[in-house]
Amino acid sequence: MKNILVIGATGQIGSELTMKLRETYPNGTVVAGYIPGAEPKGELLESGPSEIVDITNPTQIAEAVDKYKIDTIYNLAAILSAVAEAKPHLAWKIGVGGLYNALEVSREKGCALFTPSSIGSFGITTPHVNTPQDTIQRPDTMYGVTKVTGELLSDYYYRRFGVDTRSVRFPGLISYVTPPGGGTTDYAVDIYYAAVKGEEFKCPLCNGTYMDMMYMPDALRAAIELMEADPGRLLHRNSFNIASMSFDPAMIYAKIKEYVPEFKMTYEPDPLRQQIADSWPDSLDDSCARNEWDWKPEYDLDAMTKDMLAKLKVKFGKA
Repeated sequence: MKNILVIGATGQIGSELTMKLRETYPNGTVVAGYIPGAEPKGELLESGPSEIVDITNPTQIAEAVDKYKIDTIYNLAAILSAVAEAKPHLAWKIGVGGLYNALEVSREKGCALFTPSSIGSFGITTPHVNTPQDTIQRPDTMYGVTKVTGELLSDYYYRRFGVDTRSVRFPGLISYVTPPGGGTTDYAVDIYYAAVKGEEFKCPLCNGTYMDMMYMPDALRAAIELMEADPGRLLHRNSFNIASMSFDPAMIYAKIKEYVPEFKMTYEPDPLRQQIADSWPDSLDDSCARNEWDWKPEYDLDAMTKDMLAKLKVKFGKA
């Protein structure tokens, strides 16, 4: 049985991961941790317990762990890339200070801990094509700095205290469930929304800007499969490259037009997002994840596009 606490359960990833965990572990307890003002609603509220758990408040984390006999924590509290540049102090407080709190509670209570990293942990000096698992990480954004710090801190707690820390470096995540939240890769979500709504899409990135992307069902599966992996096979822990597809705006636009021929897109680059995107990898080498815990994506660009458009048409009453 798994008793799991999801911190940040109402966020972009957390809302979907919490539901997937409840489906995966029907005999366990999956607690949706949230902050005031971001309360769970609908099925997320009704399908299991929820508690106020602010990542910056270690007492709240510990009390939830004790109350529900938690053995695994998914720490999804974070400030996304473009927002983090506007609020760097808050990004550090949540991304690093909050992680420290979760690590300390995990050490004291014997919990396993998953804290996602990102392609944002790389920088302009990192090899951009087929980025290796182990390579230079010198990001020039606060978001990236918090992610690299988190990887190092999580590995330290594993080596020094034996805390079962594990992580993946998420690429840009694409989902029809939750709206975009201020990430650099969120254009790849916005574009589907515009296509289904019949709106012209104004792309905030330049043509030719390649980035690694992943459909949310694959991302959720990766987070669960890694935590289930045999620890004896894990040569790495924090964090694994995982990959699914790499494309630029023209490629995703062309694929959508196969299904929505009348769709229009223009380019209106946002300087901040473009600068961030240019510092991130074009594609990742995920061979270590494939070798150490049998990672394999299920969706490519075509399969994702068909599913995204179908699900959004239902969501907006256009099916």
